[in-house]
Amino acid sequence: MSAPVPNATTPFWRTEPHALDRHRSTPDLPTECDILIIGAGFAGAALAHFLYKDNPSPPSVVILEAREACSGATGRNGGHLKPDVYLNIPKHIKKYGVKAAVEVAKFEASQVHAVKELVETEKIDCDFKLAKDIEDGYAELVRSGVADLKDVHFTPRKDAERVSGVKGALNCFTFTAGHIWPYKMVMHLLQGVVNRGANLQTMTPVTSIDENPLPDGRWTVRTERGNIKAKKILLATNAYTSHLAPQFKNHIVPVRGICSRIVVPEGKVAPFLPQTYSIRYGPSMYDYLIPRPDGSIVVGGAKKEFWTDTKHWYDVVDDGKLIEPAKGYFDGLMQRHFVGWEGSEAYTDRVWTGIMGYSSDFMPYVGEVPGKSNQMVLAGFSGHGMPLILLCAKAIARMVRDDVAFEDTDVPSVFRVTKERLDSTKNEILEGFEKEHVSSKL
Repeated sequence: MSAPVPNATTPFWRTEPHALDRHRSTPDLPTECDILIIGAGFAGAALAHFLYKDNPSPPSVVILEAREACSGATGRNGGHLKPDVYLNIPKHIKKYGVKAAVEVAKFEASQVHAVKELVETEKIDCDFKLAKDIEDGYAELVRSGVADLKDVHFTPRKDAERVSGVKGALNCFTFTAGHIWPYKMVMHLLQGVVNRGANLQTMTPVTSIDENPLPDGRWTVRTERGNIKAKKILLATNAYTSHLAPQFKNHIVPVRGICSRIVVPEGKVAPFLPQTYSIRYGPSMYDYLIPRPDGSIVVGGAKKEFWTDTKHWYDVVDDGKLIEPAKGYFDGLMQRHFVGWEGSEAYTDRVWTGIMGYSSDFMPYVGEVPGKSNQMVLAGFSGHGMPLILLCAKAIARMVRDDVAFEDTDVPSVFRVTKERLDSTKNEILEGFEKEHVSSKL
């Protein structure tokens, strides 16, 4: 398992670097701290935010980042804040039962408004917009146990193209989602905690965490710039978690994805898109897009072009290169799929890649690391971190600050890190791939 690579592709979100982008609060790495957060993306920034929020006597906090701040998955995603309020519920019901499945769906749905509240309360300038998401899909809305998810609206085939604006839509589901400039939100949170005294050290790759704690219970963390001792370690490392915590090998797997920004020529006005979208071609084959205030469209996905060959995406950490079969996929995408875009002359302005942390059971890992006292993890979001991270981070901060037990938080029980999950050899990522790969040949 490798650490983040240098010289990554530049996503649209990182074209306006913040003053803290390559910040080091002190010239030298601190030698000790109360709490060490590894990772300065959404998870790391949110953890720090909640550790400091309404805390008159905050602990000493150091945040380490291998590259620039928010240069990982959060700074490379599609800007889509879309909860899964229906698509995976049948699968979750079958595996975990109705109660747990609904618990997950409700938790995700609540995150959209939690992010909205955060943005408004903290006065974050990050282009946040609450919108209806239109999902053009083939799934059926599950009936059992989700009658109170009233936010989901189904449109059948005869009206699907008219309602969604997607050519050839077979049906569509509409529900509340949001979109955001993720980098700006994270950098605002980091600025807030740095102002409160957090020590941010970017361009500081962590090479290892000692296997055993010191006699006083602290952990020694080794970096390319020296060592630091911490009373508690919070791993906000997502795809790179097993690099520092080998017990997560094959449980959190780096998966490479691709994203783009589409614009219309200067002087032309882009057709209006009021919603964010996911366009589904099959069970896990989809594109997702958000309209930007400047008229551009950020689009990700393109799985149809490369997902059949695992060497392009599975266990890949190189976001310094594009995915060759998919790099031209976004050219003409709006004209192909959306009514009214045929004469727009829309073209691809920028393409980039990012590394997601896929969980082998598609549930994130949240909470204490088994067998590692005072180590906690918030990772493995399977490309779905934006509608999960904020309230998970809030829960971990409560566990750290107030000694709250996991079961007394609002985090779904199936997210909890357990020995059973880490002992499992089941890999649903590859199982799903193999099933789809076989069916695609039939």
